[in-house]
Amino acid sequence: MSGIGSVRLYSSRTPMKLAGRLFLLALLLRWTVVFLAWPMRQDVVGDSFLHVISIPFHEAGHIIFSPFGDFMMTLGGSLTQVLIPLVCLGAFLTEASFNAFGAAVMLWWAGENMLDVAIYINDARALQLVLLGGHTSAEVEGHDWEHILLMTGALHRDHQLAWSVHVVGAVMMAVGIIWGTIIAVKDKT
Repeated sequence: MSGIGSVRLYSSRTPMKLAGRLFLLALLLRWTVVFLAWPMRQDVVGDSFLHVISIPFHEAGHIIFSPFGDFMMTLGGSLTQVLIPLVCLGAFLTEASFNAFGAAVMLWWAGENMLDVAIYINDARALQLVLLGGHTSAEVEGHDWEHILLMTGALHRDHQLAWSVHVVGAVMMAVGIIWGTIIAVKDKT
């Protein structure tokens, strides 16, 4: 509202907004510590609430990328799982829906998805991950990252690639938390 005698109905910085943001950041920090303290473990990252949220995006990615051939269809699951939060991050940074705090949370989520994908990559030779159907990759036809790394001749580099993806994801998560904390404290929406 503007004009003489108008009253501002709410401030962009309210105690409730700050408390909510700090609570969310504390939750993200807790998940980050747990995921990084026990890295590459399906029973930690893979069994988390966040994994359940990301699976539909992963599976949709196979369908979305299927017109681009076998390699892209296979990679499309992991790619979409990471791209969805990055697209949301971009949307939060547009002028029409600017929300820097939301963008910081999306950066964290993209990093968390990188950790999730890293577990999958790390299992490319072992094939011990339990898939959606309840069977290990060895009990079925293998999985995406075994197929991707076989096609690229890099199956022997599964652990090295997985740890690289894990580290990038961890950095993204840390930056998201730091960025979100700065925004929450300074209230730069």
